[in-house]
Order: sequence, then C-alpha cells, then structure tokens
Amino acid sequence: MFIPTYGKMTSIGDISSHGAMSMDGSFDLAFASGDLVRFASLRCHQGTLDLSLADIGPVGLTVIPRIIAISELVPFVMDKIPSDCPYPGCFFCVMKEGNPSKRRTSILKFFRDLPAQDDDGQVLPVSGLWNTAMAHPNDPEFINLGIFECVTALIWKGLKNRLWLSHDQNIYIPYYAAHIIGSYSMNMEEFAERAVHAGVIPPLVELLRGRLTWVEQRVAVRALGHLATYSSTFPAVASHGEVLELAIQLASSSLEIVYSHFYQFVDRRISYHCDLLTRGMGGVEMESRKAEEWASQLQCWSLQLINCFAFKPEFLFDICRPEFLVKLPAMWGGLVNENSPAGIGLLRTICQHKLGRGPVANCPAVIDALCNIVRSSDDWQYMAIDCLLWLLEDQSTSNKVIDKAAPALTDLAEISVLGDHKRLGDTIVNVLQERCQAQGTARNYISSRTKEQIDELLSSRQRIKWEKNMPKEDLQIKQAAALVVKLEGNSLFSSGDISGAASKYSEALALCPMKSKKERLVLYSNRAQCYLLLQQPLAAISDATRALCLHNPPNRHAKSLWRRAQAYDMLGLVKESLLDAILFINECSQSNDPDLSLRHNKVPDYAERLVKKQMHAAWLFREAAIKHGGIPTEDGSGDVYGPEADDSEWETASGSDVENGGQEADDNEENDDMDMYDKSTTKGIILIFG
Repeated sequence: MFIPTYGKMTSIGDISSHGAMSMDGSFDLAFASGDLVRFASLRCHQGTLDLSLADIGPVGLTVIPRIIAISELVPFVMDKIPSDCPYPGCFFCVMKEGNPSKRRTSILKFFRDLPAQDDDGQVLPVSGLWNTAMAHPNDPEFINLGIFECVTALIWKGLKNRLWLSHDQNIYIPYYAAHIIGSYSMNMEEFAERAVHAGVIPPLVELLRGRLTWVEQRVAVRALGHLATYSSTFPAVASHGEVLELAIQLASSSLEIVYSHFYQFVDRRISYHCDLLTRGMGGVEMESRKAEEWASQLQCWSLQLINCFAFKPEFLFDICRPEFLVKLPAMWGGLVNENSPAGIGLLRTICQHKLGRGPVANCPAVIDALCNIVRSSDDWQYMAIDCLLWLLEDQSTSNKVIDKAAPALTDLAEISVLGDHKRLGDTIVNVLQERCQAQGTARNYISSRTKEQIDELLSSRQRIKWEKNMPKEDLQIKQAAALVVKLEGNSLFSSGDISGAASKYSEALALCPMKSKKERLVLYSNRAQCYLLLQQPLAAISDATRALCLHNPPNRHAKSLWRRAQAYDMLGLVKESLLDAILFINECSQSNDPDLSLRHNKVPDYAERLVKKQMHAAWLFREAAIKHGGIPTEDGSGDVYGPEADDSEWETASGSDVENGGQEADDNEENDDMDMYDKSTTKGIILIFG
C-alpha cells in the first residue's frame, strides 16, 4: 500500500498533489482542502477506472460514497496512467494514444460499448467527456465518433434501469450526459443536427418532465433550448408537443421546486446534488448560493426555450395566456444571473408580432411593469422601451396602452444613445407625435393629461428649433435668469419651503436654454428631491429619470439614482429600487465629488441599509419561502431560511448624519438638500448633503 504525501490545495483550480502509481496500474492521489486531507484511489478495471474517495481528518479515515471534484481529478488521471496499463480499452489510455488511426478506432469502440457495460467507475470517463465538451464545444472529433449516440443511450439507461442508476456513482451520469449534449449543440448548427439525428430529444424530454430531479431538468432544458435555436432542428423539438407546455410550467414553478426540494431543509439535501453544485468542495453556504444560481438558470433557460417558440406565430396563443404573461416581468434572473434577459426578453419577442401585442396590451399589470423598467437601471431597459413603442405603433393596441406608456416614454425623450439604440429620444418623440396625429378617432382615447404631456414634449422640441435661431446674447440672458431663479429655489429649500422651491425649479426649467443640459439636469434632480420630501414618488421618479437621461453617459448621475431609488422604495418597487441603489454605490466609488466618493472604500451607511433591505425583499426564493413557511408570517410563525432576516425598521438618516453633512448650497452645483426639513414627513428618505 502506498503511503501518500500531502500537498496543499488553495483552490479547486489550483491543485498541488502528490501520488504514486503502483505496478498494477493503480494510482493513489492525496491533497489538502482546508484542514481536511482528501485521498483518491484510482484503479484501472476492465476498460474504465474505479474511484474510491476518503477524507482524512481529525477523526481518522472516513470513506465518502460520493464524487469530490471529479472533473478536477481527470487531468491528473490522464497524466498518471502508465504506458503499460493492463487494460488496453481504458478510456484514459485511449485518450493518450499517439497513433491517430488507433485513437479514432478505440474511441469509436469505447462510445459504442460504454452504455452496455455495468462495471463500476463509469462516471469518471463520462465526467471527463463533460469536461472536454465544456472546454472544447466546437471540436468535431467526438461528434464524428458517436458521442451523441453514447450519451443518449446512457440517459435512457438511467431512466429505464433504476437499479443501475442507484449503483456505484451512476446517479451522476444522466446529468453529465445531458450537459454534454447542450455544450456540443450550443454553437454549431451542424452538431445540433447530428444530435437530433442521434435521437437525443426523446430522452431529454423525459428529463424535462421531471423523471429524475430538478438538477437533470436544468441541463435538459438547456440542451433543448440550444437545439430549438436553429431553424433546422427547431421542428424536431416542436414535434414533441409537450415541450412548450413543460417549459412554461417549469419557468413558473422552478424557483419553488428548487427551494422546496433542496434549499429549504439542509439536512435533507441529496448528496449528489450537493456535489454537482459545489463540485464537491463547498459547505452548506456554498451549496445554498449555487442552488440560487441554478434555480435562476433553470427559470431563465426555460424562458429561452419558450422564446424559441415565441418567434413562431402559431405558438403565441399557447404562450400568451394572461396568467403566464403577468408573471414574466418578475422573472428577471436576479443578481445571480444578470446576463439573461429572462422575462422581459420573452415579452419583447412576443411584442414583435401582432398576435402577441394584443394579449400583452390586455394585461394592465404587464404595461405597468414595462413602464417601471423603462425608467430604471435594468440592463434590459431598452427591451421594455421596444415593447412600449411597438404597442404604440400598432393601432389595435395603442389606445389601450398610451395613457400609461406615454408618460413613461416622455421622461426618456432626451436620451440620445442607449446600447445599440441611436437617437432613441427622437424615435420616442416621433412615435408619440404620430399617435396624436393619427387619423380617425384614435386621439379620442388619449386622456387630457396624456395629451398635455405629449404637447409639452412637442413644444420643447419646437423650442430647440427656436433657440437655434436666437442670438447668443439672448440665450446667455435666459441662462442667467434661470440661475437667479434656481438660487431663489435653493433659498426656499433652505428655509423649509419645499413646495415653493419646487415651483422655483420649474420656473428655472422654463427659462433655461434646452442646450444647457448640465444645468437642466441639476434642476430636474433638485426638483426630484423636493417631490420626495413632498411624498410624491411618481413625480420624483419622473424628474430623476429626466435628469439621468440628460447625463452623459445616461443613467449614471449618482444623486439622481439615489433619489429615484428612494422613490421606488416608497412605492414598494423592490427590484427597481435595488438596481438604482447598487448603481448609485458603483457611481460613488468612481466619483471625484468629495461629497459622494467612498471614503476608504466604505459604502455609505444609508445606501448599505437600503441595499440590504431590498436584497432581502428581492430574494429569489422569497415567494417560495413564504409559501412553504420559510419566512416569518405576521403572527410570527415559520422559520427563517436563506438570507438573514433583518427585522429592523428601515430608518432615515440619523441626527448625527444630518449634523455632519448639512451645509449651504453651492450655486454651481445642486442644492444637495438642506438639513432644514420636517423629519416626521420624510420617513425613509435619506438626504445626500453637499
């Protein structure tokens, strides 16, 4: 028996190990993980490798019946297999074969024979294939040699032979097999066609049904989503009529499934789920974090699959059910999956077609959500703007949405560029103008308040043209007059006359030349602060948004972000408030303004409190936890799971904060909020002092 020497592993990607190869082709590997030594014994056995694992800690030697970072062990296995391995069919020996012809023949035979074998240790080569597929998804070698046929057979074997599935570590194999299909089909349409020809879709659909667990559902919906992306393979996916319905159900229930089946009860977590989530190297906390990430991916990948169907008009009727549409804006991926457009991406696809716009326009809650997103820091803001513009351009839906959409879009009229959208403000103005000028009775559907807002917008555009023809001296006089009125507003604000200050800022905006964007930004932002103190959050959101649109780059003016974050908090719009607060902190970290810069990289207490509050309220599993008793109810029953509950009341700035931060307004900058205000009427409002 080899007596191992121990290396030290600082991270899963940096393994320093010591081991020895015995004469019979076995290899013993030992490495340290924290205060625990992990020991792997590998034995070649009839063409595959047996793997046994043990933890050597303070309590001695304990055998662990599960895989520990098996994908990380594969490279070591490849390097340590001896040249005279007694099992010529060993997969790792095959991979080291230098003769291309022999290698090809051996791999072909291995893929053909593997599903029929019942030996122990099959999971190791399968996990090696998974690792290869992740690292080289565009490499055709294994595709040409039958890997799709092999993994398809392995999934079927796991579904039909539960005895085999429960033996050794075979429970991992369907997961790895489905993941391999998704990896090889995500970039190459040719590979996707080969996968379909190999018959991968039926077993993937069985996994999607939940024949095993949510972990396999996740990789199945991922693979099917990739296959449905291509025009040549979409029909094969769609031919299984239940796929769309299953994806809709999964998108709606995925968070609850993961919470109730894994997250909620730590002591009931299935061990192989834990291993897959953390690759065997994490504790409960890491398992929980990864479970949240995977739950979000399960939902987002389900939406991606539905999105492939949404491009086809014949499927829109099944997708556009009101009870499903109203859920989409809340499916946002969370902070753990910010790269997915999730629900808003699907809504955008739906709104591209006339058959989809009708059902969306008939859901007032969806329109409200879209209006909130267009005036937020959401990365997918432009998608919500597209939805509202398409709904307005369609005469059959315009009258249903214009009273909600127009006020939100008018706030964005001065934004120039947003992502790939050039001259976006001009597009918004043109669409709103066309709606007002539409022939027939369409104008009768516009409320007087909406018409007034659109007319004001059009007048401001006309004002730009007039000012271009004005003498420079006249413009300077107007700007000077606006500054005088602004200072009067600052004085009123300092004296506690918030309403009077707001009126002065409005007067200054009417005087200030349109091209003086910096000055107008300050006026809008100051007036937003007044509206906050006057308990008018909708008006504050409108003005803060206008200020953010005037900033270059857009949506990056820290003080306006903070004011809008507070306004959204007053309305209970958690996600919008959270995103603005996070972006505010980010802007503070990069600001040269001494009033905003993060001293010693310390997040302001008021911002930290708001972010903590909103993150708790926006927790991905919150609804599921409430439903299953994981969050205290009003009567105090229920256990707390997930992020630590914060029962402290959301408070305004302390008296010391006010005393330390209050000062006179800078005439060249914003009033930055005087300290003379009625604290009893500003509950929840944190003021930023200059």
